[in-house]
Amino acid sequence: MSMDLNFWRYKENIVHNDTEIYQGACCDGKLMEELETLPIDEILQKISAVFSDWTIQDHGKDFEKEGHGAFQIFTTPQIVRFDCNGMQENDMIALMDILIDYGCPLYDPQISTRFDAWTDR
Repeated sequence: MSMDLNFWRYKENIVHNDTEIYQGACCDGKLMEELETLPIDEILQKISAVFSDWTIQDHGKDFEKEGHGAFQIFTTPQIVRFDCNGMQENDMIALMDILIDYGCPLYDPQISTRFDAWTDR
């Protein structure tokens, strides 16, 4: 099964428009005024450390492991998107946990839902 997992952090006191952010920032790669800049290099290093037993290619943006599936990472200074293929649930949860540590809840475009109830909206 293929799915994408998307993460960003809104600036304070901004009206949230998740669908617009997903399309503009995560799909089209646009920088959005409503979003914070993320420490992308630090996040990528953390992902590489957590998934160090996976085969890592393309300068740390392409991960694959036999029996676990694969994922590719797309980033801008404001978003992180994982394109997951055949991944196990526990591995996807590990990706989500990394981004939660940076204040970035999951947006799941498959169901048009951002799981941000724990954030200060």
